[in-house]
Amino acid sequence: MAKAQTKRARTEVFNPVPHTAEDTARMLVNPAVKEAYDALDDEYSALRAILSARREAGLTQAQIAERMGTTASAVSRLEASLTSEKHSPSFATLRKYAAACGKKLVITFA
Repeated sequence: MAKAQTKRARTEVFNPVPHTAEDTARMLVNPAVKEAYDALDDEYSALRAILSARREAGLTQAQIAERMGTTASAVSRLEASLTSEKHSPSFATLRKYAAACGKKLVITFA
């Protein structure tokens, strides 16, 4: 049975559900959803900042990885970690990422 499940898992295709700004606005009417959404603002702001830096530099994850002396999968995990509570990247790693994008890491408290 395990072989059948493994084979099936390999053939499944990721089919994301389309999601628009209107969908988000409709969901945010629910106070519980809005509270959870707002609680993630810091993480998503950080993710937007690093993705924006990479996009402005015109670099791929592989190119960032090469400049950082790591692998593309490590850069992918770094970018994904900013929206999960599983791992927080070190300042040293964020500094290397920023430098790879031609940027400087700056942290502020508002």
